[in-house]
Amino acid sequence: MSKKILISGGCGFIGSHLCDFFVKNGDIVWCIDNLITSEKKNIEHLLKEKNFIFIEKDLIYINENEIDEKFDYVLHLASPASPVDYLKYPIETLKVNSIGTEKMLNIALKSNSTFLFSSTSEVYGDPLIPVQDEKYWGNVNPIGLRSVYDEGKRYGEAIVMAYHRKYKLNTKIIRIFNTYGPRMRLNDGRVIPNFIYNALNNLPLPIYGDGKQTRSFCYIDDLIDGIIKVIEVDYNLPINLGNPEEFTIIELAEKIENIFGKKLGFKFLPPMPDDPRKRRPDITLAKKLLNWEPKIKLEDGLKRTISYFLNNFY
Repeated sequence: MSKKILISGGCGFIGSHLCDFFVKNGDIVWCIDNLITSEKKNIEHLLKEKNFIFIEKDLIYINENEIDEKFDYVLHLASPASPVDYLKYPIETLKVNSIGTEKMLNIALKSNSTFLFSSTSEVYGDPLIPVQDEKYWGNVNPIGLRSVYDEGKRYGEAIVMAYHRKYKLNTKIIRIFNTYGPRMRLNDGRVIPNFIYNALNNLPLPIYGDGKQTRSFCYIDDLIDGIIKVIEVDYNLPINLGNPEEFTIIELAEKIENIFGKKLGFKFLPPMPDDPRKRRPDITLAKKLLNWEPKIKLEDGLKRTISYFLNNFY
């Protein structure tokens, strides 16, 4: 039996892949997006589908009482997600993760829907432990430049848990670690699109800081698989979703050079404010609860992502 699903941020990188999944599954999908940091082309192929409804509107200004539908799932993914975006839209980032989250929770409450909040590894800040599990409270600068995103997501988690405890709403929280793949914007500002753009234009790869900071990269297909499993599991506390394989930024740059088969060189730039030195998820909980772990190796995912950029931008 088909389900009815509301997805905020459905035109974004991750949101559009979720829209694809549910539409292909025969479900009825409502997508809300104001296109502030996303692109309509990500869902253009779905507009002709009778089970897909697109609302181009800012979630902050939606009157939740006007959405008189009964949803099985309410998934809240709307938010600027890259430093370039949330530094450009600091107030909007705070509002969509506070006011926007509350609006989506209220819509879910009316239907007694399963509610999912897309949080982030950024709630751990610049971690003081090498591998981050869900019990770690983080090391966040509450007034730094990145705080609009970090603290916005931490607040979002807090209000989601409050609705779960007070109203018994079936809520889910996923902490997404670095994810990449087709439909990322080429000017996204995140490291993989940055490197691919420069490699395609025969430019040195920009590295902020010394390049020894680490990241873990999860391919989009693996993440979507994890999200679907989270929705279905009987668990309400945060769950890390990410790839535990850790690379320095220099190692990532070298992989890009190897795939392109050319020596591009590196351009070292000043470090980003409050840029985490370590970013590696402990996914023990996801393995245990969901029987989930990433399958796609970084090299394979990078090749797929490069192919997407070549086909869509060049």
